Amino acid sequence: MKVGVLALQGDVEEHEQAFRKAGEELGVGVDVVKVKEGRQLGDLKALAIPGGESTAIGLLARRYLEKLRDAVAGGLPTLGTCAGAILMAKEVRDSAVGETGQPILGVMDIAVVRNAFGRQRDSFELDVEVERFGTLRAVFIRAPAIVRVWGGARPIARLKHPRAGEVVAAAQEDSMLATAFHPELTTAAMHKYLLELARGRA
Repeated sequence: MKVGVLALQGDVEEHEQAFRKAGEELGVGVDVVKVKEGRQLGDLKALAIPGGESTAIGLLARRYLEKLRDAVAGGLPTLGTCAGAILMAKEVRDSAVGETGQPILGVMDIAVVRNAFGRQRDSFELDVEVERFGTLRAVFIRAPAIVRVWGGARPIARLKHPRAGEVVAAAQEDSMLATAFHPELTTAAMHKYLLELARGRA
């Protein structure tokens, strides 16, 4: 099964490893492609959009953003983590500067605030209860927060934070998952779910 990791910037290798581990757990052969061009999207069965710097990723992907948007909105099972969640959101603002005007995919009915928990030094990790996945160790690195969910999207994990208040840590809409944290650092559960979606078994 051919799967992809958007490999323009961010923690690409961690997603590659999570996909491979997920394939091993399911007994499925997985060919992981580093996606750097729009033409590579055509035969993928699942996609991960990694954490990193969301503005940089959006700018680097700008020449094929429409093709990427069509693939994800068209049903390609996709996981966006941290910066990836920002790219997938329909509404984005920054906790300090407000509206960003950055290039986004805008495929999920979620609103995201960048740097919601503070800067790099305010990163943290804790156990989060995630619908369908159970308790996951969640690593938040200069993380965003999902502050509003509507339409086809639904929250699947929440948390309370002294600075950000009660926010959504993960959301799902059809075959799209967005997380404010980095599941790829602690588990292959979400990548495994993508593979199961691609096989029609989820």
